[in-house]
Amino acid sequence: MLTNEKSATKKFLYLTGYQWVWVLYFAVATYCWQYKYFRQIDNNFIIFRQVYYHLRAGLNLYSLYPAEYYDQNHYGPIFSMFIAPFAILPKSIGFYLWQIANAAAFLIAVNMLPLTNRIKTLVLLFCVIEFSNTSHYLQSNAIIAAFMISSFVLVKKGKDEWATALIVLGTFIKLYPVIGFAFFLFSKNKLRFILSTVIWSVVFFLLPMTISSPGYVVQCYHDWFTQLTLKNSMNVTLGGTIDWCVMGVARRLAGDPTIPNLPFLIAGAAIFAIPLLRFKQFASSKFCLQVLASALLVAVIFSTGAEHPTFIIATAGAVIYIMMQDKPFTPFNITMLVLLMVVTGLGPSDAFPKFLRDWIEYYAVKAWPCIIIWAKIAYELIFKNFIVENTTLKLRDTVREESLWAKSG
Repeated sequence: MLTNEKSATKKFLYLTGYQWVWVLYFAVATYCWQYKYFRQIDNNFIIFRQVYYHLRAGLNLYSLYPAEYYDQNHYGPIFSMFIAPFAILPKSIGFYLWQIANAAAFLIAVNMLPLTNRIKTLVLLFCVIEFSNTSHYLQSNAIIAAFMISSFVLVKKGKDEWATALIVLGTFIKLYPVIGFAFFLFSKNKLRFILSTVIWSVVFFLLPMTISSPGYVVQCYHDWFTQLTLKNSMNVTLGGTIDWCVMGVARRLAGDPTIPNLPFLIAGAAIFAIPLLRFKQFASSKFCLQVLASALLVAVIFSTGAEHPTFIIATAGAVIYIMMQDKPFTPFNITMLVLLMVVTGLGPSDAFPKFLRDWIEYYAVKAWPCIIIWAKIAYELIFKNFIVENTTLKLRDTVREESLWAKSG
């Protein structure tokens, strides 16, 4: 539901419902911090923190360090600089601020969307379970989702230099935001978009060298891609808590771990790209927002690295799509929202008995609602005439559209 009208909201204890949802997110982040920190089950944050110190010491960022933590770092070398403000603080403070930063980034990004506060409140409420999942695992996925959402809005607002900063930084950290380069087609100044991309790519490539050496950083990037290649091959298996994507679902339903990724990736890329050739539809803000929703979903459901805490990215796309509709609570949408909360959000958790969790895990059922919603989004993006719909609903007024994007965030 796109509108530039302010929603009247009642206050409770001096805060609106929208503001209380912000409080909820910070409360979730705080709870997850204290639960993990005081029980000393904060392995993921230790990995993140040590990346900064390993870079300074010139150590391999992707080796195993069993004396410090289990598992390995999978993030790009620039992450060592991104995590630095949290790493140099005392562990308890840095850890807490890391959790708060994830919540703040996601809240700010959703706040930037050209939706009423009522709709943004609902978006956040329907995403809070997945936010708690990624926060519980101390992951950066809320920030990655925020980068993708914010970069889209910034492109639409003509701030390509900042949009590309988020896209490039996110890509150098975790690859998923690379899909944000599709927003180039929505740019009003494509030359500035390209130049900004080049400049930020150079900046973020060189930045780790300020506390290390050029040769070492170049080697880090080589090690990173080697690590990602190895991890991708290890992800492809039957069962387990990873590979919860389109390809993984196909492998598990067929009982065949040899089913390759490439045909699915080619098909997914083609289906995502076809709507981007419908240039006349770019005049519709609903079309553009639906492309954003599709991008958020595609980044996860076509990744073999998709796991339980990753789905805040995909769920954000699914919920934005549903809630931006003029009639968001249709029987289909209600069903999907329930599935997103119950199956996608809670399915792999202790909310379900073990035999159901095992079934959900083995068949990657967590991904199914997101795949269904993405298929619907893709169909509409390819075949629906958003311009005609806008005319019918009297939402195509140029002044209102420009004002809407100008006021968002």
